[in-house]
Amino acid sequence: MLDLRIIEYGSCEYQEMVELRTEVLRKPLGLSFSTDQLQKEINDVLIGGFLTIDGKQQLVACCILTPVDNDNVQLRQMAVSSLIQGKGLGSEIVTFAEQYAVNNGFKVLLMHARKVAAGFYLKLGYAIHGDEFIEVGIPHYEMRKNLK
Repeated sequence: MLDLRIIEYGSCEYQEMVELRTEVLRKPLGLSFSTDQLQKEINDVLIGGFLTIDGKQQLVACCILTPVDNDNVQLRQMAVSSLIQGKGLGSEIVTFAEQYAVNNGFKVLLMHARKVAAGFYLKLGYAIHGDEFIEVGIPHYEMRKNLK
């Protein structure tokens, strides 16, 4: 089970988060983060999932919540370490993000999900809205879920 918590922007944990996102999401596409992209995250909700490995807490999963308006929040930059994918930890972090959103008054969680990950989100109750589109050079869907 993951130790899930909010990460402070600019902290050592945040640097680990950037490294995980770079490894899982960016490097496979030949991309990196610009300073401007990272600076825009200062007001986002940064969520980290930690496991104790060899007696040390290590960041193994993360996502970002970016408020869109009073009712909608966007889940972004969802990443789970390739070493532990497929063990249910992604579901844990999404559930944590949804609960955080509900607790903070949001009604809808939306995302731009990579086409290859759409099945994962469908199983968690998300629905595809609109047509496939290209973002960062690969196919995506906008997906949404009404929160309770």
